[in-house]
Amino acid sequence: MLLSHSLDHGVLVITVHQDPGIGGRAAFLAQLEGLVYAHRPAPVVLRLEQHAVDAAEVGAVLDLHRACKDLGVLMSVVSASAPARRVLAAGADSSGTHLVIHARASTAVAAFAVLA
Repeated sequence: MLLSHSLDHGVLVITVHQDPGIGGRAAFLAQLEGLVYAHRPAPVVLRLEQHAVDAAEVGAVLDLHRACKDLGVLMSVVSASAPARRVLAAGADSSGTHLVIHARASTAVAAFAVLA
């Protein structure tokens, strides 16, 4: 299973269980966007389970962040891996809504719950 999702205190939490790879990036992004669209305006926490993040996954995460901005949906990313967080932060778009990257999902959900 590539990903799963749940609602936690009104926040859509999408867990990515494995890297989609370059060939699966478009389908992966379509799945993510479909979940965001179906649950909007709920904020989104994208949780990356793998410690290593490759170019396809980073690209899909950043594309999803842009799509969320266009829909007016808040989004953050969670990774337990400090190197993965650094790669995501380096690739994030610095204009507009900032991509917030957390180390733990509970922190990300709590941050959005405060806004509700």
